[in-house]
Amino acid sequence: MTGHDMTTDDTNTSGWIGDSELGERFPAWTRGNAADVFPDPFSPLGKSLVLQQAMSKGLRDAYIDLGALNYDEYENPDAPDLFKMFGGYVYNPLTMTRILGARMPGASPEMIDQAFFDERDEVPPYDEEPWHISPSNEARLGESVGWAMSAQSLPELDADRELVRAQRANRPDFVAMSDSAVLARARSMVPLLQQTFENAMRVSSMSGMGPGALGAVCEAVGDPSLSIRLLAGIEVDSAAPSHAMWELGRVAKSSAAVSAAFDAGPDAVLDALRASDSPDAADFLERVDAFLFEHGARAQNEYDVFATSWEVAPRIALAAIDLMRRSDEGQAPAGRNAAAVAERDRISAEIRAKIADDEELAGTFEAGLGSAQLFLAGRERAKTNVVTIINEMRVALREFGRRMVEQGAIDQLEKVFMLTDAELDRLRHSPETIRAEADSRWEQFQTLFERKPVFVVNGRVPELSEMTRRDAGDIEVGSAGTVLSGSAGSGGTATGRARVILDAADPEGLEPGDILIAPQTDPSWVPLFVPAAGVVVNVGAMGSHAMIVSRELGVPCVASVADATDIIPDGAMITIDGSTGTVTIDSVA
Repeated sequence: MTGHDMTTDDTNTSGWIGDSELGERFPAWTRGNAADVFPDPFSPLGKSLVLQQAMSKGLRDAYIDLGALNYDEYENPDAPDLFKMFGGYVYNPLTMTRILGARMPGASPEMIDQAFFDERDEVPPYDEEPWHISPSNEARLGESVGWAMSAQSLPELDADRELVRAQRANRPDFVAMSDSAVLARARSMVPLLQQTFENAMRVSSMSGMGPGALGAVCEAVGDPSLSIRLLAGIEVDSAAPSHAMWELGRVAKSSAAVSAAFDAGPDAVLDALRASDSPDAADFLERVDAFLFEHGARAQNEYDVFATSWEVAPRIALAAIDLMRRSDEGQAPAGRNAAAVAERDRISAEIRAKIADDEELAGTFEAGLGSAQLFLAGRERAKTNVVTIINEMRVALREFGRRMVEQGAIDQLEKVFMLTDAELDRLRHSPETIRAEADSRWEQFQTLFERKPVFVVNGRVPELSEMTRRDAGDIEVGSAGTVLSGSAGSGGTATGRARVILDAADPEGLEPGDILIAPQTDPSWVPLFVPAAGVVVNVGAMGSHAMIVSRELGVPCVASVADATDIIPDGAMITIDGSTGTVTIDSVA
């Protein structure tokens, strides 16, 4: 392998615009939990506007507010780069997050790893530095832990929710706006994104406290597996689209005219409905419009403004609605959720009875249960707030890109995302000086999707050549009897046909009752959970979206099964156990 050692004036040699440099203070970075929310290469404009100007500052401020770090402990604190990019892929700050665990009373870097990152052999052990030890930060973090274990509400997230809903409701009419005004609209979202992401990171960073306490209680009563089942049925915003889609699927199933339109396929359904003179078709179109207004910000790789949201491409949502249309009533998310809640309440009652005479343990249990429910739900609400603001930025930028195509500045709308924020004005006023650069970057951007990023960057920047090709075929396919291990994500067992889906936008082949095998599952994948008997994903730790949402929907889930989409043959019969984290290949067709 090639590469270069880290120095204080390290330069970028990984070959992609926006790729990061390494400093000495935070040497280790990971795709753990990043592959869950940043699955694809990130665009230069997304890096510039979203990651650099907003989210990195939001994370900086959240860690300062919690007491994890001080302002002067960051490298370049005025313009921090806390979501580094290598080979176009985004990495989470492993060293920095471990310092949170090192300084937090009652926690450790290893506990942070377990809560937030996938367990992989290539993850380096925590390397303590003298400056990591800080009694003053420990005291401040102790106060934050106390807040996380005693809070009854998260009003800042509710306030953010009203803020972002107002932005969506009051979106201006772009037709009447100048090019300058459209750009200003996109850029005006940056401070709102910084604010909402700071609150998201405050809540997310504390979301492991409750589950950790429940784990300790369940260990004390002799059954650690109960902790996963205690987290079932927590109502989360990122599952709301699935409930809405289910209702749309029921409406479609009950109407011959709407069902006929869906039978034509997700690419043709809207045209078929618009061409129909059926009142059912008109009613359904109104319902779809209302759904997209409420949930249209969701997208695969939705943190990137380049991503195609449901609002931009309704076909993605319609394909999921069609799956639900063809599902039976037993797969209704409300019913499965109710069953999960009932099981959670039953286990809670059993534990309360066992520990009734231990006042301290009983107090820990109640505090842990309350914290887990509040903060895991809050984590998903905060993410919904963030992606809604990003979508407002996205639609303005797409309008700007459309105009640039119309004016001949670029030949394809998507190429506007190959520029940085600073280059947008040049594109507007002097396109001939930047057009070739946009074309070149677009061509290279396509090649980044063909390679797998290294899982950990530690002390040296990897070269693009170190990223293996996705079609390398160097992973052995499993056979009957193969047992794979991952992380217990959502309790329960399921047996069914494995259906490997690599793109949430193209779920064709997935049938009700199949077991979904996916590379990662950000909320854009969640609707596919509903018709599935179970879910297996390549990545995802305890706090991953796959685990949180599958528990809310009552779907068995095994996460962090490395290379599951390559090892499990499509069409094989498999059995998954979401309580133990195992996947067994029963037979191969």
